[in-house]
Amino acid sequence: MNRTPDEIPNRMWIDGIWCEASDGGRIEVEDPAREVTVTSVPRATAADVDRAVAGAERGFRAWRNTDAWSRSALLRRVAGLLRERHAGIAAVVTEEQGKPLAEARAEVGAAADQFDWFADEARRVYGRAIDGHSRSQRLFALREPVGPVAAFTPWNFPILLPARKIAPALAAGCSVVVKPAEEAPRAAFAIAKACEDAGLPPGVLNVLTGDPAETSRRLIASASIRKVSLTGSVPVGREILRLCAETLKPASLELGGHAPVLVFGDADVDRAAELAARGKFRNAGQVCVAASRLLVHESCIERFTHRFVEEVRALRLGDGRDPGTEIGPLASRRRLDAALSLVSDAVAKGARVECGGGRSPRFERGHFFEPTVLTGIRPGMRVLSEEPFSPIAPILPFRDLGEALSLANDTVFGLAGYVFTRDVRTAILASEGLEVGMVGVNQLVIATAELPFGGVKQSGFGRESASEGIDAYTITKAVSLLL
Repeated sequence: MNRTPDEIPNRMWIDGIWCEASDGGRIEVEDPAREVTVTSVPRATAADVDRAVAGAERGFRAWRNTDAWSRSALLRRVAGLLRERHAGIAAVVTEEQGKPLAEARAEVGAAADQFDWFADEARRVYGRAIDGHSRSQRLFALREPVGPVAAFTPWNFPILLPARKIAPALAAGCSVVVKPAEEAPRAAFAIAKACEDAGLPPGVLNVLTGDPAETSRRLIASASIRKVSLTGSVPVGREILRLCAETLKPASLELGGHAPVLVFGDADVDRAAELAARGKFRNAGQVCVAASRLLVHESCIERFTHRFVEEVRALRLGDGRDPGTEIGPLASRRRLDAALSLVSDAVAKGARVECGGGRSPRFERGHFFEPTVLTGIRPGMRVLSEEPFSPIAPILPFRDLGEALSLANDTVFGLAGYVFTRDVRTAILASEGLEVGMVGVNQLVIATAELPFGGVKQSGFGRESASEGIDAYTITKAVSLLL
């Protein structure tokens, strides 16, 4: 059955118990479309964090000894429950994060796909036997769960990103303590509820809400936590890595992006413009793999810009609960101010605003920013070096493949890149030349459960999803046996 927003818990899930903070503290959660408080969630204390870690330690001892087929079956049940409850969970995602309901429903489906995929991977954690120097010797390499995991996730995909960490960790036999973003926390509670209803033993999954800095410091400092996984910004990634260094914990980091889109002269320009507009402004541009720098061959840049602006102007900005809405509000006032600052900087340095450019005057309340297209882009503009994470699309020309790759790679980020061309040679050379972890050719859809997700340079390290996704939650143990 579908769950309504009121049926999703707004309490923490610690060691198999839904609970308030030990001191009763709570954090308000805002609806970014109406700028009103919609609910509140517990603010975890140090004692709550310690209880979650103790629960994860006990849960791990039981879960690691659960056979792979049983773990697989439970993950499959979780996937089914998420799909059954998709309408209620999507409503919560839209209420807290702002994205259109259609996007929220698709996100719930993508989260369920993670559990489905890793239900299979749970049965495929392979070791190997190795021939030694003597027939009296037997050598083995075993893969075992790393141990209790601390996972930190942001607000832009509040159910998919926790699922990317919870599903492979559970598949490997690990327990997890998840800290979702305080701006949009209840989707993670919905995962915990599905796990509870699927029969996951107490302590194997714990969900804490509260102050990010306080919670992360205490979690990472615990000797019981053996692995850390973060999706977040580069500054947060640096701090998490510093904390991990103090206790020598391995970390997987999926950080920011500034994805270039290379549109070559032989591409289907109209199709490229349409897909780029849809891809760039999905989730109001608050996507780490969003098309954020549009590099277009000088032979077709005029036509591309015209078609792209047409597509952008046709997009409907509004409350995510309105079925006709294609772009919702930004998630917070902080994001709105950051978008205004980027446009102001670009215009002051000579950029032209082709459409949009500021806060939408149509709405008295809400963090609504008009979909914005900038041309006349020059080096030194912050929009070329800072991750926009907003509905701002800069367009600039290139002459040839070499210049396109030089412009595309002139960034500290290296998460995703995109190529539009009809020529196989160009597609291959551009894909190989882009300094990124993921490439889309003639499409902007690259995040799926079966494809590795992750970046290079300051976009982080480690991979999520796909068969590689479970690797981060296992260790390899060597066994040498003398007969």
